[in-house]
Amino acid sequence: MEGKALMKYMMFVCSDTEPDTDQSAEPDIEVWVSENDSAGRRVTGSVLAPPAAATTVRVRNGELLVTDGPFAETKEVIVGFDLLECADLDEAIAVARAHPMARSGRLEIRPLVDLER
Repeated sequence: MEGKALMKYMMFVCSDTEPDTDQSAEPDIEVWVSENDSAGRRVTGSVLAPPAAATTVRVRNGELLVTDGPFAETKEVIVGFDLLECADLDEAIAVARAHPMARSGRLEIRPLVDLER
């Protein structure tokens, strides 16, 4: 895509309490990763350790507060992430739509802010 800058998007891969009920086979994650890596749309990504392994850090009134586990109780959790580089949001949505977790979980896409501008 010559002349047009690509946008970076963080795609949070999350669990969901209401997965798709379609019984057809889900896409293979290894195929999704391979296709998007080779096309240059996926910069990096990883699975996260379970929420019980989280450490929450806050500062309140100058005091450091460190808590084991996630700060908020929730049934839906971030289980992984992918950093995407796409021409626009439409392309990022198409990439997310093909991810297996689009059916069994949910994907949140957010553009990265260019702090250099």
